[in-house]
Amino acid sequence: MTKHQELITNRCFNEIDIGDSASIKRRLTQKDIQLFAIMSGDVNPAHMDEDYAKDSMFHEVIAHGLWGGSLISTVLGTVLPGPGTIYLGQSLNFKRPVVLGDVLSVEVTAKSKNPKNNQVDFDCLCMNQDDEVVIEGEAKVIAPIEKIERPVVRLPNVRLAERGRLRELFDAAEPLDPVPTAVVHPCNEYALRGAVEAAEANLILPYLVGPSEKILSVAEECKLDLKDYPIINVEHSHEAAEKAVMLAREGKVETLMKGSLHTDELMRAVLHKEKGIRSERRISHVFAFDVPTYPRPLLVTDAAINISPTLEEMRDIVQNAIDLAHALMIKNPKVAILSAVETVTKDIDSTLMAAALCKMADRGQITGGILDGPLAFDNAVSSAAAKAKSIVSPVAGQADILVAPDLEAGNILAKQLTHLADAQGSGIVMGARLPIILTSRADTAMERMASCSLAILYAHQQKKLVV
Repeated sequence: MTKHQELITNRCFNEIDIGDSASIKRRLTQKDIQLFAIMSGDVNPAHMDEDYAKDSMFHEVIAHGLWGGSLISTVLGTVLPGPGTIYLGQSLNFKRPVVLGDVLSVEVTAKSKNPKNNQVDFDCLCMNQDDEVVIEGEAKVIAPIEKIERPVVRLPNVRLAERGRLRELFDAAEPLDPVPTAVVHPCNEYALRGAVEAAEANLILPYLVGPSEKILSVAEECKLDLKDYPIINVEHSHEAAEKAVMLAREGKVETLMKGSLHTDELMRAVLHKEKGIRSERRISHVFAFDVPTYPRPLLVTDAAINISPTLEEMRDIVQNAIDLAHALMIKNPKVAILSAVETVTKDIDSTLMAAALCKMADRGQITGGILDGPLAFDNAVSSAAAKAKSIVSPVAGQADILVAPDLEAGNILAKQLTHLADAQGSGIVMGARLPIILTSRADTAMERMASCSLAILYAHQQKKLVV
């Protein structure tokens, strides 16, 4: 025990007199309501849904009744009698609601004692900042008979992860017409199920391209109904990739979706000089992440395709990410060109690359976004970190797009966000004549749906531009 460590102590049965009291004060916050709902599972819309609450009898969100009741338990368990107290019973009468911002004064007062079993009965009272009674009742406890003095246990900091951005992608794509999609070699469960789920969600109209016997066998084994989905029979994965690209060239499909073949196998067919679907742009991959500790959607590129891009290739990588951001209704995305430091340094090639890209944006060679770099990762996503280094920038601390200097850095960053920051990500390949959906065995159903949604939103935006 350290010299200045805070202690928690109790009042034994023989130290409690009738009329003794103890109290605490607590302000109700939105976080209190959310944590209580998580702990209890009580997601009654009266507590969680502001729109619903407006039409309720109280016309605003209110606390769970037992949130106030739990504060009574706090007083009894930590102050009077304190550690060693055993709860026997509690009666509560709820007099008025507790709303956000209310400050409750919670008091317990000893009203009777029974030395035979060390029982103490308490009157309990919760009042708000206007001295109005919110809760009143009685509690029965067994008071401790031995003195207890212990260091206060330090509670962990709880950060509530605000989820929903991937779901927002799905919601944005849901009202759009489903897009004809060539699903390339869906010959295992995750690939075929992903295609069927996307079709059932009305996101895609799948053309299942692969060995028909194998596809039907997987469907039977996994109890998937394929009667509404055409199967285009080919012998093997190479031919499936070539056939899917042919369907795209003929205008029969508007997206490609990777099945159970290797990514490079699909991309070889996409990039074929005569038979592929290349555009004037460099192909690149863009992740869209829902990071619970970051207040906006976050795009990361390129973490999957370009190993060590040149300046011209980086220009296309940045432009591809900006174009996808536009499809997600981010009108003027802030683009952070990442490096290890935030100053241009001749010994670090990525800082020179960043400076050149920013100047290209100034000259109109990259359009539709606000670029800054080089920026270290912390400066790109943290305003506090940028301020500490006296960085004045419209991008620093609020980046929408993170551009990694090479595939290694991008891949490490994406996987760190997923495994250390609890991020959920979806992604597509940009730069071809149409978007390409890359799925992974490790993807959740929502991540697969979000990847499909990205492609659909981009495909529909391209139609608008052509019109």
